[in-house]
Amino acid sequence: MSRNLLQGRRGFVRAAVPVIAALLLGGCAGLGAKLQAPKLSLVGIQMQDATFFEQRMLVRLRVQNPNDLVLPVKGLTVAFELAGVHFAEGVSARAFDVPALGEAEFDMMVTANAATALMEIFGKDGKRPSKELDYRISGKLSTSIGLLRSVPFDETGRISVDSLMRGRSGKAGKA
Repeated sequence: MSRNLLQGRRGFVRAAVPVIAALLLGGCAGLGAKLQAPKLSLVGIQMQDATFFEQRMLVRLRVQNPNDLVLPVKGLTVAFELAGVHFAEGVSARAFDVPALGEAEFDMMVTANAATALMEIFGKDGKRPSKELDYRISGKLSTSIGLLRSVPFDETGRISVDSLMRGRSGKAGKA
């Protein structure tokens, strides 16, 4: 009798494992299909510290959450380009929440070799660029949502050259 009971349990486990796996995978697929990637945009840049070799800047970013659930951000890694030239990069472990169907702004420190990047940008044709420069922000946003632990992003926009050169916050719009 115990042999039949053991075989019955094995049969149940063999039948239950694929069903549980299908439910788990179906739930994960549904979660991924419903979530849209957040949008990031550059709000401003402020110079904090500068040496000949590197500059430390406080960057203000806006995260827009197009989803109908709160986006718990654990941190992010980011790289910036200005006019197609690598400009700065940084990481932040600062946690914050982006409300459902809302937005949040946050500050993070980045490290740049701005002198080299600006010489390349301004020295391309010997002319000062237009009043605004294209920028690109790329990286990964870390979350604490179920199996969705990392969300890549790659956004573009424009920033005022005057605000960039003064090292003050400058509003930037989405491209």
